[in-house]
Amino acid sequence: MSQPKVVIADDHPLFRAALKQAVVESFSATEILETDNFNSLLTVVEQNDSLEIVFLDLHMPGNNGFTGLSQLRNHYPDIVVIMVSSDDSPEIMRKAIALGAAAFIPKSADLVTISQAIDCVLEGEEWLPQSAKNTNSQLKLSDYQYLAKQLAQLTPQQYIVLTYIADGQLNKQIAYDLNIKETTVKKHVSAILAKLEVNNRTLAGLAYQQLHLTSAENTTVVV
Repeated sequence: MSQPKVVIADDHPLFRAALKQAVVESFSATEILETDNFNSLLTVVEQNDSLEIVFLDLHMPGNNGFTGLSQLRNHYPDIVVIMVSSDDSPEIMRKAIALGAAAFIPKSADLVTISQAIDCVLEGEEWLPQSAKNTNSQLKLSDYQYLAKQLAQLTPQQYIVLTYIADGQLNKQIAYDLNIKETTVKKHVSAILAKLEVNNRTLAGLAYQQLHLTSAENTTVVV
């Protein structure tokens, strides 16, 4: 059995080093790559077809909440994404799983716990800290699970167009930025509305913005 290639995407070198040590102790990866922002992560993923696991920091530059997780799940559905963060809110951790993460590892976790989480994921199971499993959260996980399924139906190009819609961009602006015809953008928008089951682009943008952290979720001091 070949060993997986891994990328650790986090903007804090000390945590990347700790996570790398845990990965090495869990299994012999063929290669462990590192990056400190989401845009460079996308470049690494595009250049490494054999990449299997991504450790993704919830708050790294270029990643707004769960937008990075969602984009990876849309563009590269075969890659396993493990979220990491200093946030240990049960709501945030459970939301990550609902949106397609294989695990959520708090940065406060020790090496033994991190290794246990990795082992669990390698066995094809989801992993969350016990604190997140025991919560009586009122978070409607089914809503996020359904949103994840809807977003997964979008083609990569439609997904990118959706991010522009959520940012308030007009069709003409989107066409210019993506170097495509405005009629092509209109077709993408129609397909997006159908797949997200909404009637207008405002509602489509609001659906995408559910991937962002709410003000309540984002109260934790991050490192």
